[in-house]
Amino acid sequence: KTEAELKETGMWQVYTDIELPLVFTLDSMEKCGICVKGEELKAYGERLSVRIRELEKLIYEKAGEEFNINSPKQLGVILFEKMGIPGGRKTKTGYSTAADILEKLAPEQPVVNDILEYRQLTKLKSTYADGLGAVIEEDGRIHSTFNQTITATGRISSTEPNLQNIPVRMELGRLIRKVSVFLDADYSQIELRVLAHMSGDEKLIQAYREAEDIHRLTASQVFHVPYDEVTDLQRRNAKAVNFGIVYGISSFGLSQDLSITRKEAAEYIEKYFETYPSIKVFLDRMVDEGKEKGYVSTMFGRRRPIPELKSGNFMQRSFGERVAMNSPIQGTAADIIKIAMNRVYARIIREGLKSRLVLQVHDELLIETKKDEVDAVSRILEEEMKGAAQLAVELEIDMHQGESWYEAK
Repeated sequence: KTEAELKETGMWQVYTDIELPLVFTLDSMEKCGICVKGEELKAYGERLSVRIRELEKLIYEKAGEEFNINSPKQLGVILFEKMGIPGGRKTKTGYSTAADILEKLAPEQPVVNDILEYRQLTKLKSTYADGLGAVIEEDGRIHSTFNQTITATGRISSTEPNLQNIPVRMELGRLIRKVSVFLDADYSQIELRVLAHMSGDEKLIQAYREAEDIHRLTASQVFHVPYDEVTDLQRRNAKAVNFGIVYGISSFGLSQDLSITRKEAAEYIEKYFETYPSIKVFLDRMVDEGKEKGYVSTMFGRRRPIPELKSGNFMQRSFGERVAMNSPIQGTAADIIKIAMNRVYARIIREGLKSRLVLQVHDELLIETKKDEVDAVSRILEEEMKGAAQLAVELEIDMHQGESWYEAK
């Protein structure tokens, strides 16, 4: 019955070519695990504790009393009533102490800076220093569970513990190390490349073929300045537009991201679609298709149902439209990465190598590589990741190596 349904919906290929082989790839990743230095992790937790206690003292001194910093209610009263800091926003339960509100106040208010650092460090301590420490198994490794069927877009998720959200740029990434070398390869702008292919937009395809800096090119077109005269700020803004478009961003969302007015954001988006007209046509087509069929599909035929498009509620419908624009792109990227994982895994085994694929984080693969196999594994990553799909533009990867995951970024 399942087979008949998969064939009927055109997803049999996704199942046999991508998902089924992936079972073995993920099984190997789970069994292999990732090596962590337990002693160092413990020491890291202790260093965090010292700094957390220092911050507690500083916050109590500035507030003039002791209170529970982890209680948003108490914190709100201290900051906005007792200390009289302007910019408080009242909710039903008291003042909001959400990160975005505190971040706006931080430059003017040293106490808020301390609170943000306190929050960050307590989270690091509980989630990572203590959390990861508790799941190191007898072999000195952490064995995560990788899920194939949880996300709606087809991405892989990781649980118990979630290794995909480790803030690797922080010191913690250094603790995941071993005698091997880590090779880290991630796709460069895979979603934008998929968008170029699926929309068939000549200008975007041409830009990638000429290996131009996409964000600089977009900035030059959108802001009407010569390519060589684009400022860093213009390039950064264009980058936000490029990636925002992929996620069906609204003028409101973009105005928030770039701290500009909604009117300016709307103009950016309009100019973007003038620059890349086929992208607008493609995104509109996805929304229409979603409304008509009740789902959208990736390049490989994976479906994402979108019942929200039929909703009477405007917010739900808008969400559905964003999903319709983004899912085919994000889902296709997820499919490509799964194909690459399967190929990399199979080839490492075929070539009799001892290195192992240990982690996948969305568009990046991490391989624990034996020192004498670095060249062989680099070649495998390069060939298999680039060859995972034939698009109108080349798939590109960035590859780094290091003694730990942190250094391999």
